[in-house]
Amino acid sequence: MRNLMLLTATALAIALVVLTAPRSQAQSFGAPAGNVPAPDPNIPLYFEAASVKPSDPGNPPGQGIRRQPGGRFNTFNTPVRLLITFAYQIQGYQLVGGPDWVSNERYDIVAKMDGDPPAVIPGTGADHMMLATRTLLGDRFKLKIHKETRELDIYALTMAKTGGKPGPKLVPAKGGCSPEELAARRGAPPPSQGGPPPVICGIQQGPGRIRFGNYPLELFARSISARVGRAVVDRTGLTGNWEFELEFQPEVPPGQLPPGATPPPIDPDAPNFFTALQEQLGLKLDATKGPVEVWVIDSVEHPTSD
Repeated sequence: MRNLMLLTATALAIALVVLTAPRSQAQSFGAPAGNVPAPDPNIPLYFEAASVKPSDPGNPPGQGIRRQPGGRFNTFNTPVRLLITFAYQIQGYQLVGGPDWVSNERYDIVAKMDGDPPAVIPGTGADHMMLATRTLLGDRFKLKIHKETRELDIYALTMAKTGGKPGPKLVPAKGGCSPEELAARRGAPPPSQGGPPPVICGIQQGPGRIRFGNYPLELFARSISARVGRAVVDRTGLTGNWEFELEFQPEVPPGQLPPGATPPPIDPDAPNFFTALQEQLGLKLDATKGPVEVWVIDSVEHPTSD
C-alpha cells in the first residue's frame, strides 16, 4: 500500500486524509509487483517505539493517518474510533459500542516499527502497521474487542429494472489483465494523448469518478460500502467480469479541509451517486436487511502516558 494515497468519498466527508508517499489521488485495488501476502494476524506485531498524546486543540483542522518509509507511522487529530477501524480493516458502521470519548477525543501518535515493512497485496488481509496498531490499542488504550454477526440495514445492488439490461456504460470486460499482459504493459511507453484509455485491472475511486475493470461486480458492491454508509451485497445476477467509468457529483466535505487539500470541483448538472448508478450502469441500491460482521468494543480506557 506504500506509494498510494487513499482518498475515498467517506474520507472527504469527514475531512480525513490517509496519506503515504503520494502517487495518485485515487483508490486502487490490484497486485503491484513486489507486494507480499499479508502477515499472519494471529502473530502480534509491535511498534518498537510509540508516543501517544492528546491532540493540541490549536492544531490545524483535519485528521489523518500516515504511513511513511522506514517503518514510520503517525497520526494527527485522530479519534480512537478511527484508529480501530484502520487497525481492523472495517468501515465505521461495523464498529459498535464504546464511550463517547472514543469518537470525540483526538490523539497524535508518532511510532516506528523495526525495519521497513513491505507493502501487502490488497485483499489479503491487514498489513504490518495495521497489526502493530492493534497491539498499540491493546497496550496503551486497554482495548478489548470481539467480532460477531448482526442483522443490520444494508443495500442490495440490483438491476434498476426487473429483467433489465445493463446501462450504457456497463459492458463486459475485454480482458487485458492476465499476468502476461500486465508484464508486457509494465515495460511499454505511456499511452499517447487521444489514444484508447489504459486498461483498468481492479477499481480506482476519486471524487466524482469510479473506474472499474476486469472484476466481478461483487468487488464493486463491496468497494462502495464506505461511500453509502452500509454494507452492499451484489444481487444483480450479472456474472463474469465487467468494466465501466461512473461519473457523478462529488460530495462536498463539511467544515474546513486539512492544510493543502482542495475541495473537488462541483458540476451542478452532474447526477448524484444513486442517480448515476441507474442512468449510467442500469443498477440501483435497494434498502434491505442482512447479516453484517461487526466488531464490538467490550472495554477501552484513556491511554497510558508516554
